Amino acid sequence: MRCPSCGYPESKVVDSRSADEGLSIRRRRECLECGTRFTTYERLAENPIIVIKADGSSEVFDRAKLMRGLLIACAKRPITPEKVDSLIASIEAELRSTQRMEIKSKDLGDMALARLAKLDDVAYIRFASVYKDFQSVEEFSAALGEIG
Repeated sequence: MRCPSCGYPESKVVDSRSADEGLSIRRRRECLECGTRFTTYERLAENPIIVIKADGSSEVFDRAKLMRGLLIACAKRPITPEKVDSLIASIEAELRSTQRMEIKSKDLGDMALARLAKLDDVAYIRFASVYKDFQSVEEFSAALGEIG
């Protein structure tokens, strides 16, 4: 692993611990040249999960894309980025445990919504309003009724 500060190719591991509910290892490293400390994550190389979109096209599951959407929904709410990351990790773990390598975007959104509903009602409604593309006040009201 190259040092992000000086580019030196060798470093030593200072600390290792489990992360993402045991799905990865977080390592603190120290550059042997300049002494800079940095963090790396080690994950098992796995087959990609394919998301089938509403129009029939497909794309590789993008954890960062889901994270962005969830963080927007959780803005100004008492939800830490770590909780959102844990939510995404639980979705990935569920998909891999059932060995589903393809999932419809609707099903993926439903999984995220189910977890958000347990976490925060406001974040749930924010995410649902974009994800379900409400076209009327009645649709919005029906979603509110689902959580209330």
